[in-house]
Amino acid sequence: MSTYVLVHGAYHGGWCYENVVPLLEAQGHTAIAVDLPGHGNNRMPIEEVTLVKYVDHVCDIINGQDEQVILVGHSLGGVTISEVAERMPEQVVWAVFLTAMMLKSGQERSELAAYDDDVPMASKRIVSADGLSATMPPEIIPETFYAGCLAGDVVRAMERLVPQATDPIKRTISTTPSRFGTVKRAYIECLQDRAIPIAMQRAMIGAQPCQKVFTINTDHSPFYSATDELAAHLLTLSAS
Repeated sequence: MSTYVLVHGAYHGGWCYENVVPLLEAQGHTAIAVDLPGHGNNRMPIEEVTLVKYVDHVCDIINGQDEQVILVGHSLGGVTISEVAERMPEQVVWAVFLTAMMLKSGQERSELAAYDDDVPMASKRIVSADGLSATMPPEIIPETFYAGCLAGDVVRAMERLVPQATDPIKRTISTTPSRFGTVKRAYIECLQDRAIPIAMQRAMIGAQPCQKVFTINTDHSPFYSATDELAAHLLTLSAS
């Protein structure tokens, strides 16, 4: 049996995997939906939230497991899992990028601007006066994150979103072929994503080819809009 460590993206918490965890557990696997610092039940003053603390937290969870893990990162969570895989490649059997930022070492999202929609994600954020956090205008959240989700799931998700610390958004990652490069990578692309457009997803896959690529015809939040299909793809990795 496998252990899945599920890392959420910006504004979210481990709660976004609430429908996926039971499907993985029903097959006998362990599934841990992480609350990164400042998210979900892992409260931390936003001025203290950094990418380093995200990575430290996930590494601590992995160190507490008895076996290698399948590490999944959604959206901005791709940055976190890249750094985790670089730090402990021997403990990560798969790094799975779920419609996620899979950046090369030192690369910034702005370098992928040519693949963005007419209104880039960066321009949609409302940054706080002190520059330490960002939020999204409530009126555009459903279409940006949850365009294919049931109305009830959208309401419950929006009630639990939190401001996103800007440090993890601004930081570039540092990875190496000898560490991150030795971890098997899978990418789950979502064709209808309005936060990370499919052209951007495929540009990242082209720049850093993966051993496996799965395709789901859905929005940015397949953990709600395509739960069964997402779980099925993840379960194939347990036997790999």
